[in-house]
Amino acid sequence: MEKLISHESFEAPKNAAPKKANGKLQWYFAGGFLMFWGLLFFAIVIPLFYRLPTAMTMEDANKNVFIAERAYRNLYTLSNIGTKVTGSTENEIEAVNFIMKEVTQIQKDCLKDYFDLEIDLSQVSGGFPYKTVLNTYQGAQNIAVKLAPKNSTSETYLLVNSHFDSKPATPSASDAGFMIVTMLEVLRVIATTMQAIEHPIVFLFNGLEEGSMQASHGFITHHRWAPYCKAVINLDAIGSGGRNVLFQSGPNHPWLAACYKKYIKHPFATSMGEEVFQMGIIPSDSDFRQFNIYGKIPGLDMGQCINGFVYHTKHDTIDVIPRESLQNTGDNALSLVRGLANATELHNTEAHKTGRAVYYDFLGLYFFYYSEATGKCLNYVVAGAALILILISIWRMAEASQVTICHVIRWFILVMVIQIISFVLGLALPIVVAYGMDSFGLSLTYYSTPMLIVGLYVCPSLIGLSLPITIYYSLQRNDKISTSYHLQLALHSQAVILALLATSVTALGFRSSYIFVIPLLFYVISLALNLMTILHDLGFAWAAFLKLSQIIPFLYSSYLVYIFIVVMTPMGGRSGSASNRDLFIAVLAAVGTVLSFGFLVPLINTFRRPSFMIFALLATTALSLYMASSTQLGFPYRPKTSGQRVAYLHVRNKFYDYDGTLSKDESGYLFNFQDRREETPFVGTDVNLTGMVGIKSNCERYMMCGMPLYDYRYVQNRLQSKWLPRSEPVETPDSSNLELLSKTIVNSTTCRFEFNLTGPSHMSIFIQPYEDVIISNWSFERTYLENPPEAPLSYHIYFTYGIDDSPLNFFVECSKPDGDFKVPLFQLGVSWHYIGHEGDTESKKLKSSFPSYSIVSEWPVLYQRYIY
Repeated sequence: MEKLISHESFEAPKNAAPKKANGKLQWYFAGGFLMFWGLLFFAIVIPLFYRLPTAMTMEDANKNVFIAERAYRNLYTLSNIGTKVTGSTENEIEAVNFIMKEVTQIQKDCLKDYFDLEIDLSQVSGGFPYKTVLNTYQGAQNIAVKLAPKNSTSETYLLVNSHFDSKPATPSASDAGFMIVTMLEVLRVIATTMQAIEHPIVFLFNGLEEGSMQASHGFITHHRWAPYCKAVINLDAIGSGGRNVLFQSGPNHPWLAACYKKYIKHPFATSMGEEVFQMGIIPSDSDFRQFNIYGKIPGLDMGQCINGFVYHTKHDTIDVIPRESLQNTGDNALSLVRGLANATELHNTEAHKTGRAVYYDFLGLYFFYYSEATGKCLNYVVAGAALILILISIWRMAEASQVTICHVIRWFILVMVIQIISFVLGLALPIVVAYGMDSFGLSLTYYSTPMLIVGLYVCPSLIGLSLPITIYYSLQRNDKISTSYHLQLALHSQAVILALLATSVTALGFRSSYIFVIPLLFYVISLALNLMTILHDLGFAWAAFLKLSQIIPFLYSSYLVYIFIVVMTPMGGRSGSASNRDLFIAVLAAVGTVLSFGFLVPLINTFRRPSFMIFALLATTALSLYMASSTQLGFPYRPKTSGQRVAYLHVRNKFYDYDGTLSKDESGYLFNFQDRREETPFVGTDVNLTGMVGIKSNCERYMMCGMPLYDYRYVQNRLQSKWLPRSEPVETPDSSNLELLSKTIVNSTTCRFEFNLTGPSHMSIFIQPYEDVIISNWSFERTYLENPPEAPLSYHIYFTYGIDDSPLNFFVECSKPDGDFKVPLFQLGVSWHYIGHEGDTESKKLKSSFPSYSIVSEWPVLYQRYIY
């Protein structure tokens, strides 16, 4: 009998209500279709993303749970100490005294019949290469607390770490006072609860992380407990408030992700985030690096990530932290610490080093975890199933349409080409917008108005996805294959694209390939259900299963991308002016749109006049471009909530020649702009930057640009840095000096110079030998000497001291083949950074001229260059 009925057979009678025409809904339902998905996002994804547990109060103290109220009180005290820069009284005395007081009280309250609690306050010194510099440190303070089962002889410890120091000019309530008080409360609860632990726990409160993770390096390489630490939970922050995310796991220890799944109370994690973090896209690092590299310790790296606008600023105060956020992190930390302190894997972690894990949470409601090998099998099976079902579907279309399968395949190939164009445009158009806005000096327009992302990037992506396929359907005239089948071919094409992406990305070793598999898997399910029923061949009836099946992928894909946008948008304000962070946000929005709407956008062709929807998207994009470029909504900065970071040094440069004469003495301000807009936001304000010039030409003439480049960030952004000269000399304290103690001929080709350096807690030493000279030895860490930074960079020793401010004595040995040491051998530059010093009157005047949305980080520096 069997000619299956096409959708044309189900057209409404001419006297019926005008709900459908040619099997299609009226055009005005298309808006409701897209609005449904938008409402789904705002009604489900957003509330669940920001959901926090109820904060426990002191009335709940007898329940042996994490008490947010008590932790909040401690945070109030700690953050009120103020800025805790390493070497300052606030960090070395007040913060240390506060923590010591708390842990001593916990020691008194500890259940002596169950636990032994030992406190160790130590100082560490050492050095290690990091980025472009050699980090050298002295007298950094660590407070280590070991909580062990009574009379335990176990040699497998769990390490829990965070830091109490801060960047300049921030009370650091979130980074990382938040985590310090969380650790104190977790320690208190475990030590005062009759609940056994198998492995001792070391709580490390370290006093030097912000200078590049020195104190954790000192602990893991020198402390007597370090060799017994077999796993670590590192707690840090790149934001303030909200949920705490798992940045990294392992590496290569999937049992840690399994423990996270077993014990976590409020899951928030994605292995895609781990891969992004490890690629260096996020301009941050943590102590987790030190434990992993120098201690070979696996672990979990967790932290705050929401509201990164206040990170490392004066606005990182307790006022922006809800108690519920402390409860969220505390619940997670307490449960994980207890769980890992009883994990059998800790006895021999190397035996469980079995590869990587794929993991992610679904809206914070459930945590998925499986091994990388399982993930590969799953990805290949889903991709293979998709291709098989698509072939079956094509065969069914041919049978129902009474054409050859080759005829359907030819049309499928054509539709496939159209869908590839749609896919590419969906990704490319937001990038074009981002590049165009940046070329007109309009970067970061969404910085304070994130809803602009929808109009600037999401709508162009939707246009790219819908335009080619809509044009195709308006032009194609194939009566042998129904329009509903043609639409299914477009969806099949989308599935093939995702299958190819999933298999390719999996083959390349990226665990993030799961993001392509999730929408593909649910499409496979809907296609299988349609093929098992007559819905596949019943007009547009198959669309019902498809729409239902895409709810979960839509929720997850939009949730995942929203996480990245929330985390990475504030980073655009501190990534340096060389980086166009708009491209990152555009790509994220495009990927999120393609994954969330890839199977849904073609369905606008189930409505009449789908071009109306495209015009509406074009109008939204045009309106957003206007608001971003011509209204205050597009100005990136706001006081307190999302300010512009302004980093500069008030510098006095003094150059001494080989004979000791002063050849150059200049003063000015060295600006290291933190975002793409550089100085343009100050046009029309009271800030006078007349005469400011780039220093790129100086970098070609002088060692390290002839400037006191503070750390590796200043070094990496040096070609974009700018110099504002001033006529009056910059005034700096007189407590600094470099003294040449001796010059000794070691042998016929080697000469040794010994120096004594005094000054503030943060100093840098630059060394650059002349062409025929080699630095053959020195008193600093040797691996950096043997693997120097690439030219034209010089050796850069970044020196920091904590409680121990004794002078730095060092030597440098030079080798010269001809043995002539009566000529210039090397340049040596020293910069003394007086962090926390207010500067002179003229410097204060410049600082006060910046607008209210500016977050200024500055201090005076004396830089002296010598030739020896």
